Amino acid sequence: MPLTFAVWNVLLNNFVIEKAAFTGQEIGLLQSFREIPGFLAFTAVFVLLILKEQTFALVSLALMSVGVAITGWFPFEIGLYCTTVLMSIGFHYFETVNQSLTLQWLNKEQSAHFMGKQLSVKSFASLFAYASIWLLMEFAGISYNAMYMLAGGAGVFIVILLWLTFPQFEQPAIQNKKLILRKRYWLYYCLTFFSGARRQIFVVFAAFMMVEKFEYTVGEVSLLFMINYVFNLLFAPTIGKWIHKVGERKALSFEYIGLIIVFISYGLVENAHIAGALYVIDHLFFAMAIAIKTYFQKVADPKDIASTAGVAFTINHIAAVVIPALLGIVWLTAPSLVFYIGAAFALCSLGLALNLPASPHAGNEVRRNLMGWANKMDAKPVSSEI
Repeated sequence: MPLTFAVWNVLLNNFVIEKAAFTGQEIGLLQSFREIPGFLAFTAVFVLLILKEQTFALVSLALMSVGVAITGWFPFEIGLYCTTVLMSIGFHYFETVNQSLTLQWLNKEQSAHFMGKQLSVKSFASLFAYASIWLLMEFAGISYNAMYMLAGGAGVFIVILLWLTFPQFEQPAIQNKKLILRKRYWLYYCLTFFSGARRQIFVVFAAFMMVEKFEYTVGEVSLLFMINYVFNLLFAPTIGKWIHKVGERKALSFEYIGLIIVFISYGLVENAHIAGALYVIDHLFFAMAIAIKTYFQKVADPKDIASTAGVAFTINHIAAVVIPALLGIVWLTAPSLVFYIGAAFALCSLGLALNLPASPHAGNEVRRNLMGWANKMDAKPVSSEI
């Protein structure tokens, strides 16, 4: 996934500005369209009535790769919206299933460290992609179209290899094949919602600022992304171990305090090098979002994981569908205000993180419940099912 998606992601801002003359308004709309499949990720549970999760993951990867491969053939507004949605359907379905299978296949003692190693492996793949872009486009002079075709074609080829060489792994628990919303997961849902809102500020507008305001070239953007992923490659497994050691509440509180500072700094920065440093720090903080997933794993019924992964992706993308388009309009007149809004989202997340218990588990999901009184250790937590 990162090998293919990284190429689409790092080329996007330069491609849409150079080839389609996008402004902040168009890029915001494109990113909103990109998040619509994420908003609809809950529909994955219905696909699982037909396909096994592992098969569904491979089909999603193939669809994403095709979307990337054809992007360069449509360098105009409507064409870019369509290829982005196609790529995004595969990307978001894969991420939904990937999260579900990871939490199912790992025990709770291993999960934080493993997800750190998983980030490290993804970072290595992304680094390879960024290095390829830098060499092929800066020195060999290949076109955007050729780069997209190369990345998408490689993705399809790798999916075929995975299909032919890997066995079907056993599921440790039979998953519920219906949408489930449980009241006792409310804190997980809220953390997921604000995580999606904050991430859009980083993914859409921080990256766009590098190109529009500070005039980063494709090669410079690639190098910046490479630095990000070198940090992930080196430190993500350690971050996973640290989360397991200090607990989710401390890890997430540290992340959100750091993000508040970073977002405010984005709004004030006038130096290209300082902006790049903030971007690297921002990316490193997001590795700590592992703690949201490990918190859910500790409090969840194992049979709820697949269904809740789809619901969580939808909740994550409620804000993501709306925010890029709305803030794209704000960007036209007040770019700094976009980042101050991001700081406000991080502040809301900090308030939620402080409600995490020191030792979360089923029946002990929060320190204080929605109405403000102490959490009770209920043997039968209240639930609502759809």
